[in-house]
Amino acid sequence: MSAEKRRSSSSGTAAVPIKNIERELICPICKELFTHPLILPCQHSVCHKCVRELLQLNYDDSFDAGSECSMPGSPRSRVPSPSMERLDRLVRSGSISSPGWRRGSVTPRVTAIPCPGCQHDIELGERGISMLFRNFTLESIVERYRQAARAAVAIMCNICKPPQLQEATKSCMDCKASYCNECFKLHHPWGTPKAQHEYVGPTTNFRPKVLMCPEHEMEKVNMYCEVCRRPVCHLCKLGGSHANHKVTSMSSAYKILKEKLAKSIHYLISKEDQVRTQITDLEQLISQTEDNGQLAERQANEHFERLFETLQERKSEMLRSIEQSRNRRLNHLKTQVEEYQGMLENSGLVGYAQEVLKETDQSCFVQTAKQLHLRIQKATESLRTFHAAADPCFDEFVLDTSREETLLKEMCFGGVPDPPMIDLSHSRVYNEASISWRLSDDHLPTDHHVVEYRRLGGPSQSPSQEDGEDSGVWRPTERVYGPSSVVCDLEADSLYSFRVRSCRNSMFSPYSPEVTLHTPPAPALSFLFSDKCGFSTERLILNKRRDTVESVAGMAFLLASERVQTGSYIGLDYIIGDTGISQGRHYWAFKVEPHSYMVKVGVASDSKLLEWFHNPRDTSSPRYDHDSGHDSGSEDTCYELSQPFTLLTLGMGKLFIPKASSSSSVSSANASSADPGNRVLPMPQRIGVCLDYDACRVYFYDADTMRCLYERQVDCSGTMYPAFGLMGSSKVQLEEFITAKRLTF
Repeated sequence: MSAEKRRSSSSGTAAVPIKNIERELICPICKELFTHPLILPCQHSVCHKCVRELLQLNYDDSFDAGSECSMPGSPRSRVPSPSMERLDRLVRSGSISSPGWRRGSVTPRVTAIPCPGCQHDIELGERGISMLFRNFTLESIVERYRQAARAAVAIMCNICKPPQLQEATKSCMDCKASYCNECFKLHHPWGTPKAQHEYVGPTTNFRPKVLMCPEHEMEKVNMYCEVCRRPVCHLCKLGGSHANHKVTSMSSAYKILKEKLAKSIHYLISKEDQVRTQITDLEQLISQTEDNGQLAERQANEHFERLFETLQERKSEMLRSIEQSRNRRLNHLKTQVEEYQGMLENSGLVGYAQEVLKETDQSCFVQTAKQLHLRIQKATESLRTFHAAADPCFDEFVLDTSREETLLKEMCFGGVPDPPMIDLSHSRVYNEASISWRLSDDHLPTDHHVVEYRRLGGPSQSPSQEDGEDSGVWRPTERVYGPSSVVCDLEADSLYSFRVRSCRNSMFSPYSPEVTLHTPPAPALSFLFSDKCGFSTERLILNKRRDTVESVAGMAFLLASERVQTGSYIGLDYIIGDTGISQGRHYWAFKVEPHSYMVKVGVASDSKLLEWFHNPRDTSSPRYDHDSGHDSGSEDTCYELSQPFTLLTLGMGKLFIPKASSSSSVSSANASSADPGNRVLPMPQRIGVCLDYDACRVYFYDADTMRCLYERQVDCSGTMYPAFGLMGSSKVQLEEFITAKRLTF
């Protein structure tokens, strides 16, 4: 590229309006523009300094967010510390380690961090940050943004000395320095190698010409790993961590990814009117939210004002009653005091009686003394049986407001809880449904959750049954205090809808969006992989739980390579379930890793297993078995015959429907499977198999949607077993629900 072209390219790039993309240039940890961003394995970018500070957390800091983490300006003050549960998991898995760290060490180095973008645990390995690529593309965009934001601030020449400091006119990408015109001519004279250096407009972002491999520092990256989604060198592919991964050339990956990105951008640009319409809708929602929020505030004020008025009225009424009762009692007691004061000598009643005794006229004395004597007797009686005229206790006015206080405390003044979201990636449905959900990142603590479900119907349900009491009626479960719940007693081959809501302080959140799941057509068969019947320890790796099997190219396969003369010969390693089927309908589900080369799944009878395991072959032709998935032609002549086994082929992200001479053996969804284009389907994330032993028929499903992909007749004369065949780098994992009962037992 000539200098003029480089300058025009640079100026063209700088002319792109980037001031509106600041949101994409902010580090999720420090909330500032990226500085030397690194690409994590999950493809999110984080500042180099932020990753370093997170990795410098010692063991105690990881479990206790101390004062250092709360210092302003530190990335640790802006990112939540890893939870106790997550750190426990990292410790158990060995992710918290350091070179030379011993088990008794107090402060191991954390080499696994949660990604701030997706919250997945990122294992950096022993080499830590050195294993991460710098995101030079993002770094260049950030630099252009900085230049656009500080257009008035010039980049100065790195060679000139004050006070003759000049503004830089170009930057050399080889020297990694900026120059004014005079200094550039001086340091890049014509006819010297430096004259061939690449130069661009003034910049402070100097990126290397060639991207080097972080694992093999002297090697250039020239390939792209499709499994890890990162550039690799040829040493990584030959003997490194990417040896068994699918890789492609860098030019091919560049072309494919650039075409995909261009198409995606073109699609978004073509939908600009739709985006603007949705932005208008969102702005209307914002306006409605503001109006409704103000209305809610006014209504809340009105409600509380009414409460205050009611309480004030009750308060005034009660205080008035207390005052009236107090005055009445005081009057009674004061009157009684006056009466008792009259009993004292020379005062009141006694003094009056003493004066009457001085009367000498008998007729006058008798006329007055009779009534006076009655009053004296009454006073004497009251003296012997003293009772206060009023009770000084006001117990009848003591209020018990505990119930009302409880009701007020249970009122939620913090707003309605946010609705939870059902997590389909962790929700499964069999005879029972395991429903998981997640809450928003900034949610407040909740008291409990309530799961509700209803049956929407099944394929075999009649219209009269659909109108029954059970159809369409939401049924709640018991209170749930965690992020998942199990719903029992679900009917087979039926559609169920689920929803969840949270409760805090007696106030319920809105319901989550409804999620519809389809129950399998039969009860779940619980089994584990068998490590005894025909299991090849040389080429198959079985984990301790016996729910995951992986095939590897062992030494025996390598030693047998000299007997392989053509590329049409393959070797399959079989493994079966440890539970057989001799009656009824049974269903099981599993996951085949997308990178698997070839996996065969299905059922096989005990007689066929004896043939497979007791007549071993180092290599076998694809024409040997009728269901090998290869269009040899000889398969079609006997395909309709009922065989004691049925295996479906999956591999390299595809599912292959076997070739059939009649569409009767294939589900209605694949009635046109004779067309080769329709016989290759994308491999589902989860695959389900249903065996109807009594009807001698086997079905293969997309376990997420319960769509039948393929079905056919099978000879069930003996005991049938779940069967799996693996070749190359392949991996199969059983569903947790399938293995749970067996593991518990």
